[in-house]
Amino acid sequence: MRKLLSLAATGLAATLTLSACGASAAESETVESLDPANPVTVTVGASPLPHARILEFVDENLAEESGIDLDIVEFDDYTTPNIALKDGDLDANYFQHLPYFEQQVEGQGYEFSHGEGVHIEPYAAFSEKHDDVSELPEGARIAITNDPSNQARALTLLQEAGLLTGIEEDASVLALTDAQNPNGYEFVENQPELLLNDVKDPSVDLAIINGNYILDAGLNTEDALIVESTEENPYANFLAWNTSSEGDARIEKLDELLHSDEVRAFIEEQWPSGDVTPAF
Repeated sequence: MRKLLSLAATGLAATLTLSACGASAAESETVESLDPANPVTVTVGASPLPHARILEFVDENLAEESGIDLDIVEFDDYTTPNIALKDGDLDANYFQHLPYFEQQVEGQGYEFSHGEGVHIEPYAAFSEKHDDVSELPEGARIAITNDPSNQARALTLLQEAGLLTGIEEDASVLALTDAQNPNGYEFVENQPELLLNDVKDPSVDLAIINGNYILDAGLNTEDALIVESTEENPYANFLAWNTSSEGDARIEKLDELLHSDEVRAFIEEQWPSGDVTPAF
């Protein structure tokens, strides 16, 4: 089963929407063992693409014989999946990478744990005004996420393309010096899910887009001006859960299935151009 929650939802609204969709709250008791003859439900929050698509493959091909049944709840933003996990409306979520996870745990006080990386969606920069980054004029307007962990990632991407210099792990557009930004680029911050609109904005020269939103929009990294390398990439997405759920057989089995040869083959078959790459 797949359900979609609006990006406008907040903690309480997410809970109400989940109930309104007919979903039961995530089971609160830890499951110690699994019986394929009596599969137990795992409620998992995920971004629609590629996360929910991957989970759907697991649910249809691997889960039942392993003793679990996936209830997949889709979110189109990056905030509510962790709120829903904290509130107990989810058993786990699958949408985030380590830098974002660590920023959320530190900033929001979440008591979460996580598995190893499952896949990488390379960051990419698109433009409808220019065919190559060498065409960007001085003072060009660049649309970028307002999420701190992904903003540093985006600035690193621009550095790798030779547009910025001296970018560190905690870099932000507000702290850029003239030496780091010698061409005087103007950065336009926006929520990650809204940056696709900036690609079509005639006042924007370049927009840097998160991988899942690239897929949602039907774009392809082959058409991007800059694409992030997946080699030694620290932004692999993984399954996360409440630390209090450590040892839950349902979550351990789902994490195991997400790292199976079958899932690797599915990812490589579905996204042969590398828009999604296995991280294991």
